[in-house]
Amino acid sequence: MRLFKKTNIDFMGARGKMYILSSTIILIGLISLFVKGVNYGIDFRGGTELVMAFSQKPDFGQIRGALGKAGYGDCEIKSFGNDHTILIRTTRQGEGMTVANMIKEAIQTNLSNQSFQVLREDKIGPKIGKELRRDASYAVVASLFVILAYVAVRYQFLYGMGAVLALFHDVVLTLGIVSILDGVFPYLNLEITQEMIAAFLTIVGLSVNDTVVIFDRIRENQKLYRSFSLGEVMNRSLNDTLSRTIITSGTILIVLLVLLFFGGEVTRGFAFALTIGIITGTYSSIYIASAVVLDTRLRNKKPA
Repeated sequence: MRLFKKTNIDFMGARGKMYILSSTIILIGLISLFVKGVNYGIDFRGGTELVMAFSQKPDFGQIRGALGKAGYGDCEIKSFGNDHTILIRTTRQGEGMTVANMIKEAIQTNLSNQSFQVLREDKIGPKIGKELRRDASYAVVASLFVILAYVAVRYQFLYGMGAVLALFHDVVLTLGIVSILDGVFPYLNLEITQEMIAAFLTIVGLSVNDTVVIFDRIRENQKLYRSFSLGEVMNRSLNDTLSRTIITSGTILIVLLVLLFFGGEVTRGFAFALTIGIITGTYSSIYIASAVVLDTRLRNKKPA
């Protein structure tokens, strides 16, 4: 199946403008990260989290007032999946499940007309949170090095560098957009959690798959069109794979949009990050991975 019969788009001719576009978005994202900091969830900060299902639709104002009386007015309260279920989070920690028990007792005492059931009760200590942050960083960096080695062996080291720069671009750009939009939309939880790290690792895998397909076609076309310059071969290869790229990325994007809007609170941040990552990954396979290889070759004046 092909969406386009035959295209002749000069992708490489626009790479300079795309460098500027990417640099601008990344710069804004880095400024946001510097100003706002990284909004870690309790997975990485440590804290207490409860998911509670009420018999009637809970009043957030009453719940916040009840927690305030018990000295827990700084708790984060939000809907969780449906109108009768709420998520309560706090970075406070105590001996055992002391904090969770105090929260439950405060709600039970001050909202006697409401019955509730605790669906989930988690506590993460600061030491575990620190270890999770470290391990998450190692996982992302290790994945980039493994992909660099794989692409360098399968093609050339320069192609490996292009692929890794594209992946680094995808992760940083997505992280920047998450930082910019964090707190803008109340229903969109964009804390950096284990689910969000899973989204970043998935972005790396999906993006490199698209890049490898394009690199494969470039290698094939270099043998077929020996009289073409590298830029012309790349444009031909990108046009050849354009239909496949759009169908593959578009199918994944449709699933992610359904998950984003109808999947509930738990998966919303994951789906949002992955949606941005799919878009940037498709874009970077063309305008970062391939373009970096071309510009490096032209700068070194090496024959194609």
